Amino acid sequence: MDKNNNFLKGAAILSIAGIITKILGAIYRIPLSNIIQSEGMGYYSTAYPLYTLLLSISTAGFPVAIAKLVSEKRAVKDFKGAERVFKVALMGLSIGGLLTSLFLFLTADSMVERMGNSNAYYALVALVPALFVVPIMSAFRGYFQGRQLMTPTALSQIMEQLFRVGSGLLLTYLLLDKGIPMAAGGASLGGSIGAIMATLTMIFIYFYGRKEAKKELESSIYTEEYGIGTIIKDLLIIAIPITLGSAIVPIMDTIDVAIVLKRLQSIGYLESEANALYGNLKGMAQTVINLPQVFSLAIAMSLVPVISDANARRKKKEVETISSSGIRMTLLIGLPCAFGLFVLARPIIGLLYYKNDLETITNIGNLLSVLSFGVIFLTLVQILSSILQGLGKPIVPAINLFIGAIVKVILSYILTAIPSINIYGAAISTVAAFGIAAILDLISVISLAKVKLNFKDIFVKPFISSLSMAIAAFLSYLFLMDIIGEKLATIVAILVGVVVYGIFLIITGTITEEDFNLLPKGDKIGKKLSKFKLLK
Repeated sequence: MDKNNNFLKGAAILSIAGIITKILGAIYRIPLSNIIQSEGMGYYSTAYPLYTLLLSISTAGFPVAIAKLVSEKRAVKDFKGAERVFKVALMGLSIGGLLTSLFLFLTADSMVERMGNSNAYYALVALVPALFVVPIMSAFRGYFQGRQLMTPTALSQIMEQLFRVGSGLLLTYLLLDKGIPMAAGGASLGGSIGAIMATLTMIFIYFYGRKEAKKELESSIYTEEYGIGTIIKDLLIIAIPITLGSAIVPIMDTIDVAIVLKRLQSIGYLESEANALYGNLKGMAQTVINLPQVFSLAIAMSLVPVISDANARRKKKEVETISSSGIRMTLLIGLPCAFGLFVLARPIIGLLYYKNDLETITNIGNLLSVLSFGVIFLTLVQILSSILQGLGKPIVPAINLFIGAIVKVILSYILTAIPSINIYGAAISTVAAFGIAAILDLISVISLAKVKLNFKDIFVKPFISSLSMAIAAFLSYLFLMDIIGEKLATIVAILVGVVVYGIFLIITGTITEEDFNLLPKGDKIGKKLSKFKLLK
């Protein structure tokens, strides 16, 4: 029972930290884009996918692998063996971090040249320190998680984002006088500072708890010699499949940078113009559609352990009920956000990115209209992947996302070179990629979990409520914009939409008390709403 409580407590701590960091990360680009605008966001958005790809290769699966091996050694009281796993992993990841950071430092200039965006050099090279320290940090995270200590990881995640956001915005503002490329480099350097502070936090916590760790080492029971070669082999066996799965999106984004920029230049756009259009798409419009994922993250995180438990007990009906509820709750978030962003795309962009000129705001607004439907698929991919992971099929969503990524590359290459479509081709390909992944994930869930979905409750009712909300919000905006101004009319229209949406959810009986059980402390909210007869 204690172990189960520790697990649930650890999961809750990581969930809260994950949501906090997601919120900080999601809102970071809004003030950033108001400082460096389309040009700077183009440089920043060129550098970040490549950095994320190199980071995924060097760290993605290792925290999980380290945690697993450390946990196994500790389970048999072989504390020295657990410490040995950590030290071997720390050494290996330190070397890996050094090599990848040196590689990026030496090749950054030629990389940005090949991608057709030479001014992104400062934004890319500023991430070199992060590439060195993040692998080190991942070793500590794996070690603490293997000891079932989730607080250090949570603290380091929050520290990383706080310093990334704070220092990134400050450096961007201070370096603005030296030119937009340099200012974009300041934004990237904020990521490195955040990573350094997070790593220092982990190191401090590690040495702070050394007294307790030394006591454990003294009571260690010898099992068998765990050689360095065996440790490395065991780590790689676990880490490589996870790394391949997590590298799909960064690979997709990195290829997308090169394709989009080159193809835009092939139809007559200058390098600076192509960069600005890419900044509008990735740095601004896509930032907005990433915001709703913060809300679906809590549901996704809670689904994995709950479905794993029900699946282990072979409770098929329970798996079906939980999966159906998770999908419905996700659509209750994704559908209204998608419809709302579609009808109020330009006003929302004008509200968030007010420092840009009218032409830029219109362009970003049009891109957001196209991308808005991607919210439905993005949130569905998130939740369906969690269901499949809970069913013990983590490779299935990775394969489905890979298929979507291939489609995205093909569509981006074809569509962005059509003059009348240009940058909108990249937006269309993004929606298509996640749409295909979501459909394949849904088919996989239905076939693997034998889930029978109630089409009316899961799809029709949320659709009606969301459509009603969008119509109410749009009409409110049109009626009020000449009376109280565009910005205030946008805020009021959003609030009207929220109220209308809530009313229709109650009228149609779309949401149930059981749905709230998927949210943190949601069971209490569900019971209270049921008491007032607001839920079925």
